[in-house]
Amino acid sequence: MAPAGLWALDPRASDYAVTQAVCNVALIGQKFMGRAHSNAWSQAPKFFDLPRRPVLHTVSARNAGELAEFAARWGWGKTTTDWRTLATDPEVHLVDIGTPNHVHAEQALACLAGGKHVACEKPLAGTLADARRMRDAARAHPESRTFVWFNYRRCPAVGLMRELVQEGRLGEIVHVRGTYLQSWGGPETPLLWRFQSDAAGSGAHGDLNAHIVDMARFVTGQEVTEIPGAIVETFVKERALLDGSGRMGASEVDDVVTFLARFSGGATASFEASRLAHGHLNRNMLEVNGTQGSAAFDFENMNVLRFCDATVPKRLRGWTEIMCTSGADHPWAGAWWPDAHVIGYEHGFVNMAADILRVLGGETPPAPLPDFEDAYRTQVVLEGALVAARERAAVDLARFE
Repeated sequence: MAPAGLWALDPRASDYAVTQAVCNVALIGQKFMGRAHSNAWSQAPKFFDLPRRPVLHTVSARNAGELAEFAARWGWGKTTTDWRTLATDPEVHLVDIGTPNHVHAEQALACLAGGKHVACEKPLAGTLADARRMRDAARAHPESRTFVWFNYRRCPAVGLMRELVQEGRLGEIVHVRGTYLQSWGGPETPLLWRFQSDAAGSGAHGDLNAHIVDMARFVTGQEVTEIPGAIVETFVKERALLDGSGRMGASEVDDVVTFLARFSGGATASFEASRLAHGHLNRNMLEVNGTQGSAAFDFENMNVLRFCDATVPKRLRGWTEIMCTSGADHPWAGAWWPDAHVIGYEHGFVNMAADILRVLGGETPPAPLPDFEDAYRTQVVLEGALVAARERAAVDLARFE
């Protein structure tokens, strides 16, 4: 049953939506993710038939000078510089957290205690301890639904890859490769919060490996059980401070992390993340190899899934490129454009916002959404890799349960 107030009608509703119950959304954060989430909430009801209609109720951020302009641009009804008021506002149904990693736990715990549904950016938290607190709070408040913005799950090609695995078209999964490469984090990049351990927790690891670990778990339906080994390295030791003084500060997080993994079904895996890979702007790649075939996804060509069917005669065997934009034939594609009228980065967020509203309306989305319980499992994998690198030894993830 939905929390009290979810069934209220929006007095500003059009005739088209006047009979729809609304979900009043509040957002914390107005930067990169604030823009992505704002667009998602506003676009979802325009392209999907949903049981609940999102209302952009309130946006909160520290910088009051920028906040009014942001709210006006993206259509938020109210603003506040005190996010804590959102946890107790009776008009707010869902709080969307788009802030740096280290404040996720405080904000999520307060909002769950206030009876709100919570959607949180990834990784779940900056530390495993905070992630565990968030998981436990979600367990303690089952009336509130939780969601985590692993948006690449909502790419149609990734959804199709998962379906191929479920249908047994790849056979038994034996090998997984996850690679997420970017090039923006060289020595010319200043000391942003993403390079400070107190705010970020980790660097490329939590930012990028989190996505490919989640995707691998989502696609295979299996859990990582062991980290046989890992390498964590910080190559850029100092970065320019943001104050323009020319002074330098320590870069405290990893630039490159590579680790091995073993899945519950027996498959082996490798994961690597880098912010120092020239020529790779946002190369988020996942390859799954099975006894009967393989599938591969590359976000820089996000509308395509590559598939190799090993059951066909050898003379016909090879990689096939599937354009995953064919309406009802591909997950989420039916809400968008005609065949091969491709979608982009923002559509993963829109597809996820639509599925959140489906869940809150009592419907079942096309594929599972990550909640705090789910995202905690990914956080355990991230922690295991860091421990494996520090101890220079294999790590059984059961030790973190």
